[in-house]
Amino acid sequence: MAKKPRKRVRFKQKLINKYRLVVLNEDTFEEKLSFNLTRLNVFIFGTLFSVLLIVSTIFLIAFTSLREYIPGYSSTKLKRDATQLVYKVDSLNQVLEVNNLYIQKVKDLLTGKITEVQFDTDSVLSAMKFDKDSMNVNPSVTDLEFRLDVESADRFSIFNEAKKSADIVFFSPVKGIVTDGYSLKNKHFAIDIAVKMGTPVKSVADGTVIFAEWTAETGNVIIVEHSRGFISIYKHNTALHKEQGDMVKSGEVIASAGDTGEFSTGPHLHFELWNEGYPVNPINYIEFE
Repeated sequence: MAKKPRKRVRFKQKLINKYRLVVLNEDTFEEKLSFNLTRLNVFIFGTLFSVLLIVSTIFLIAFTSLREYIPGYSSTKLKRDATQLVYKVDSLNQVLEVNNLYIQKVKDLLTGKITEVQFDTDSVLSAMKFDKDSMNVNPSVTDLEFRLDVESADRFSIFNEAKKSADIVFFSPVKGIVTDGYSLKNKHFAIDIAVKMGTPVKSVADGTVIFAEWTAETGNVIIVEHSRGFISIYKHNTALHKEQGDMVKSGEVIASAGDTGEFSTGPHLHFELWNEGYPVNPINYIEFE
């Protein structure tokens, strides 16, 4: 029994025995640093350093982006994108279910499975019932004041300016000799004006270019949309100076007259004027000669 207490005393003594750690210069044996240590101090210091190292590592992995470089961990951006995709898929599923239900109802209606609509008139009439005795039909103070203001106002004030809606005015796209006129019988919904090659073609009014392309039959064609439902068409041009979507002013050059297209028989301008989807005689609106 006496051996065990002696071993314990020796073990405690070994823990508290002091040792000296000396750092010497190998060439001169000069003492640079020295530390007084015990085994207990070394054990405590090593334990604290290990715990601190473990805690620091856990903190870096848990609360910083360094964990993304560890195999097995996914990035935060990837998780965020995945979450958004899950929400989008759920929303799309709901929309798909609604569309499927709508298509099924339309299919049932077209195939005759739904022949009539059930309408509960009693529930509608009951919802519309009201107590007429409880309704207040007397005008409020604000309503009375408004009525007095209206009655006292001048019905025909001399300061009110009369306004008139001015009609659209067209100008001639070119000046020349009309070689072929407007004819409903011959289905010639335009007039042909003979001009020199390259004569400037001007817009008959303010508007927007809605078409400016080449066609095999009528060559370079430009179409301008105006106010009040009017559309002007210019065909057989040798060149177009405006593009689709351009805003043009009245009298602005939009093309050069020419002899392009299979239907052209010489340098001239084929001009059409349409209103509300119907062709009209340009002579009734424009003076060409």
